[in-house]
Amino acid sequence: MKTKVASKVLILLLVYVTKSSAERKDLTGKMFTFPAESNTAHVVLVPPTQIRTLTAVTVCLRFFSDKNGREQSLFSFATPSHADGFYLMKYTKYRYYGIYVNDNIVTFYDMGDIPNQWNSICGTWDSKTGLAQLWVNGKPSARKGMNRGGTILQEASIVLGQDQDSYGGGFSSGKSFVGMLTDVHMWDSVLSYSELALYMNRIPLTHNGNVINWESLDFTYEGYVIVEDQVRDDLKKVCL
Repeated sequence: MKTKVASKVLILLLVYVTKSSAERKDLTGKMFTFPAESNTAHVVLVPPTQIRTLTAVTVCLRFFSDKNGREQSLFSFATPSHADGFYLMKYTKYRYYGIYVNDNIVTFYDMGDIPNQWNSICGTWDSKTGLAQLWVNGKPSARKGMNRGGTILQEASIVLGQDQDSYGGGFSSGKSFVGMLTDVHMWDSVLSYSELALYMNRIPLTHNGNVINWESLDFTYEGYVIVEDQVRDDLKKVCL
């Protein structure tokens, strides 16, 4: 009897996994909208293949939000051993961004993002030199060092909209992102200055993210998240 019950449970689990599995889509011209503070709403990004150990990272995305005086999670990459394997966040009240690598942080001040318009941001880290750098709307930060010689382990849990305080969970409404996110890419290398400049100016790169690619994205989402056409912030110019 127990064997039959276990078999039925296994079948139901397989059906659930199949139905809830991520679907690869081209999200060009689309965005994720997170309309309200929440400790549940989030998007899970699924890499095309199992991520190997990382010794370099570039993450680029565009966000549209207003200033709200608190921390907001922009990109959360967790591993079983480090909740902040690679975490990109902004803290409006104190006017800084943070890049975490394996739970260590470097901060970047006065990077000049603008509320209620699209802001382009890229964060990089290289194990060989330990250098991390941030770019916001074409403006580079000073380079700062951390985790020189370190590695970011595989088995990634990648989340948009929430900060993972534990692997795949531990969400807090106080760190949730409120606004819109688009054009999310991740590479297992540090992009060159010319490539970063192309992204900042919305010019297509010769190669999109090889870990996360917005134009070929596997994702699932939960809670109050909307996938919709990207809102433009140059309507006045279009009308004129």
